[in-house]
Amino acid sequence: MDGTLLRSTATVELARQMGQLEAGHEIETMWQEARISDNDFWLSLLDICKYATEADIDDAFQLAPWMDGIAETFADIRTRGEDIIVISQSPAFFVRGLELWGASATYGSAVELGSPLGKSATLMPEAKVAITKMALADRNLSDHDCVVYGDSSSDVELFTTFEHSVAVNPAPTLAPLAAKHYLGTDIREAYALGRELLTSTTIK
Repeated sequence: MDGTLLRSTATVELARQMGQLEAGHEIETMWQEARISDNDFWLSLLDICKYATEADIDDAFQLAPWMDGIAETFADIRTRGEDIIVISQSPAFFVRGLELWGASATYGSAVELGSPLGKSATLMPEAKVAITKMALADRNLSDHDCVVYGDSSSDVELFTTFEHSVAVNPAPTLAPLAAKHYLGTDIREAYALGRELLTSTTIK
C-alpha cells in the first residue's frame, strides 16, 4: 500500500494527524537504517497513536496523499467480477480503510490500537505470496489470472513468483523484476498496464 497506493506511509500520516510528524519521520528513518527492530517500530507507532480516536484514524486516512483514481479503479475491477486484495506491511487498522473504497479484502501487519503487540506482528514479504496464492486457490484461479502491483523490496518475492507484475514508482531493487513499469500519481494508468498484461495472455 505505502508507495503503491499511498504517496507517503501510514506511519507518517498517522503521526501527522496526531501532531507528531517529526516523531513519525524519525521512526521511519531509524527502521529503514536498521537502528530499531520491527517490534520497537510498532511500539513507537502505538505510542504516537495512544490517544487517537476513531475520528483521528479516519481523518488520517482521508487526508493522506493517495494516488489518484483508487476508488474508480477498484470499481472497474469489481464491475468485471474480479477482486482487489490489498496486502501491506502497514498496520491492519489503517489498511482496512481501503475496504470502504472497494477493496475485496485487506491484510496488514498485526497491529491494532488498544491490543497487545505480538512478537511477530509485521506482515513479512513471504506472507504476501502465501496470501495471494490462498486468494487464488479460493477462487479457483491460477497465477496467470493475477496481476500484482508493488513498489519496494518487500514486493520482490511477489514479483519473482507472479508473471504479471506492475512496478509503481519502484525502488531500484524491484524495477528490474517487473513486467511493466509506471511512474506517476494516477493508479488508473498503472492499472491499464496491468490489464494489458492480462489481455496479452488471453490473446496467446
